[in-house]
Amino acid sequence: MQSHSTPALTNLSGISFIALDKNPASISQFTNGLRSLGADVFTFNNLDDAQTLLSQRVTNVDHVPIDIILLDIKLADEQAFSLIKTYKESNPFLLLYITLDSGFKNVDTELNINALGIDDFLQKPLQFERFGSLIELTLGRKSSQSTSLTLTEPLIGNARPFFLFRSSAMRSALMNLPEIAESRQHVLITGETGTGKEIIARAIHALSKLQGHFVAVNCGAIPEGLIEGELFGHEKGAFTGAIKTRKGKFELAEGGTLLLDEIGDMPLGLQMRLLRVLEDGYVYRVGGETPIALNMRIISATRVDLKKAVIDKLFREDLYYRLNILNIHLPPLRERKEDISYLSVFFMQRAFAQLGRQLPYPSLSPETIHILENHIWSGNVRELRNLITRLAVILPKNINQVLPIHILPHIEDEAAAPININNEAMGVVPRPFFSIQSPLILSKLEDDYIKKVLSETNGNRTNAAKILGISTRTLRRKLNS
Repeated sequence: MQSHSTPALTNLSGISFIALDKNPASISQFTNGLRSLGADVFTFNNLDDAQTLLSQRVTNVDHVPIDIILLDIKLADEQAFSLIKTYKESNPFLLLYITLDSGFKNVDTELNINALGIDDFLQKPLQFERFGSLIELTLGRKSSQSTSLTLTEPLIGNARPFFLFRSSAMRSALMNLPEIAESRQHVLITGETGTGKEIIARAIHALSKLQGHFVAVNCGAIPEGLIEGELFGHEKGAFTGAIKTRKGKFELAEGGTLLLDEIGDMPLGLQMRLLRVLEDGYVYRVGGETPIALNMRIISATRVDLKKAVIDKLFREDLYYRLNILNIHLPPLRERKEDISYLSVFFMQRAFAQLGRQLPYPSLSPETIHILENHIWSGNVRELRNLITRLAVILPKNINQVLPIHILPHIEDEAAAPININNEAMGVVPRPFFSIQSPLILSKLEDDYIKKVLSETNGNRTNAAKILGISTRTLRRKLNS
């Protein structure tokens, strides 16, 4: 019979808490939760009784000192902080946590966190097993806690400047990167927006032996009437305004790498032309008759599920198999939580360095890391990078630890109720209300929503595309499919 070892539970035996809270339910929760982990707990609903206990612990050496104080934000006044500061003078290892009932966003961010000696902010109700693990890690050995992250994790050879990770999900995704880079075969990189598809494409080019340039073109950002000339170039006089011959992206990438980003947004007609180029190995400029031989590697990237696009007749099956010789799928950030704190520290250090801020840089508190690791991150690494950079710019100079009250005002609450604003005055097209009658298959749901958006915008495809978050060309393809 195979035996399974049970992970050791958190043990706070010998650790003493004071919990200050006016709410009887919170007092009961602190008492039961912390004692279940073996801690000694003293609970009070007013400051005077707590002061008596703290005074005893200062004056009587036979008493075990208090290790941690949980102070409700409603009791966190000047008198409370003065009392705790006095006790800290005799017990400098005391940890002070401020507890809150209803989130962090209404907390005064002008609090002098350093002077008040606040170690972190905690949302009630506490998750005691997680909180206990944090306390085990923090007490007596702060230098080893999870906020003390270094950027020395081994990456994949010379690709280090391009991306940072330590999760098994990313390691699996990129484990064959050196072999892929050495080959000359086409590569298809898939993944959600913001996962770093272009960064990986650049890494493949950098690790390869190709001597030419890395050239990128976003197939979804160029108007349909211009993309052919952008890719293949044009001859002088090929059309009105073509006053001179112009090389396309294929020619510019000679001997190097051409990245076709958002290949899933390429029009069907151009897909046929691209397929012919891949089969023949040469291109014709628009208006030209001389074939131009090609010598480059093509990397394609897309956020679109191309297999589904093939089924929906939005992407050519033969082109899909031409491009998908080697495949790399980048997992979304929510599926590699181990990388979130690692990337956060890197982005914060880089932002502070660019701002000229003096060392040492502020660290991320454990509760801040927990919040970051449990955010949905619809925009993936790009969203995380932008948030941390924004925080670094506006963080007060006297802060040496980033707490939840600093970070949460800048995190988009994806579950929040909509805010009523004057959309027309802001120049924003309002998003239409849409009710779902289940059950519906996904393609039918998408069709119905597109029709609803078009109805709300009076048939204006430009405004509808903005609401849907897609290009007008993609909208047109969906309407014609």
